[in-house]
Amino acid sequence: MAATYTFDVFSSLDGFGAAGGDWTGYWGKQGPELLAHRLALYAEEQRMVLGANTYRAFAEMLAASTADSDVRDPWVTRMRSLPATVVSTTLEGALDWPDATIASGDAVDVVARLKQESDVPLRSHGSLSMNRALMAAGLVDRIQVTLFPVITGRTGLDPIFRGAADFDLELIESRTLDDHIQELVYRPALHA
Repeated sequence: MAATYTFDVFSSLDGFGAAGGDWTGYWGKQGPELLAHRLALYAEEQRMVLGANTYRAFAEMLAASTADSDVRDPWVTRMRSLPATVVSTTLEGALDWPDATIASGDAVDVVARLKQESDVPLRSHGSLSMNRALMAAGLVDRIQVTLFPVITGRTGLDPIFRGAADFDLELIESRTLDDHIQELVYRPALHA
């Protein structure tokens, strides 16, 4: 049986994965319920799958942070302790991630192989272009969107689904965290 692959992403209401300007991490909307839920999600055994750009961004962000910064929330620390596969044709050598390996090649081929070989679920946080390609190839089993109550029309960065194929989504889970953040989990299917 193939391992389940979850594309886990944070989003503004208008579909951006981040924002510039004076927005802070989590768009400044995080609360104790969100952070505890994220830690519980990452407490389960799983393998992270990251694209090279997302890996670089995480590595730079963590290297520049202090022990007291939001960047090192307990769930992020836990995520970094999980085994990870970084899909890249450009990275070489040792990675600044405790249990990470580089898988060179096309992400679709790498993830198809991982899904067949892995004994634990696979999860990717971010890695937008890689996950759009994996969705188009039918390899994403779940899209987990944590929707923050903001619109970042002028300052939005990283449009999550720009250039993606068309999909029908079946809502399989939903919850409200800290009375204003929505977590929506969908099963995607290419729209015919």
